Amino acid sequence: MDNKTILIGVNDVFFYTKLRDALKPQGYALEKARTHGEVADKAGALRPAAVVLNINDEGLDAFKALEALKSDARSKSIPILAFANHEEVDNWKRAQQLGVTKIVSRNEFSSRTLQLVQEVVGTGGARSAGPPPASDGTGGAHSP
Repeated sequence: MDNKTILIGVNDVFFYTKLRDALKPQGYALEKARTHGEVADKAGALRPAAVVLNINDEGLDAFKALEALKSDARSKSIPILAFANHEEVDNWKRAQQLGVTKIVSRNEFSSRTLQLVQEVVGTGGARSAGPPPASDGTGGAHSP
């Protein structure tokens, strides 16, 4: 893969640091976006290998970002990895309806960051979003 740029739509320093620590040593370049408009603009201009969105980020409307990404021909096929609180089933369903490639719980994202990004980048935009999380708190059937 020639393009190893990952666009990160997140304001939370913890998750940005998690991504940086997991991806930079693997040769990925990170580009940060703090608003849904910035996500859409940068995705269209940069054509990153993938976009990572924090669905629960209050400073970034991830749903508006998803709508913008999927409605723009320049970014429509870019794979999108999203993460959200496992108990917010409605957010999971909405993200899937808007075309997210894969959505996982915050816990799974934290424990498998590199593997998840590699899975999504390898999909070439194919839908691989899992089912909404289980109500037992397991985050769905995403065991490694």
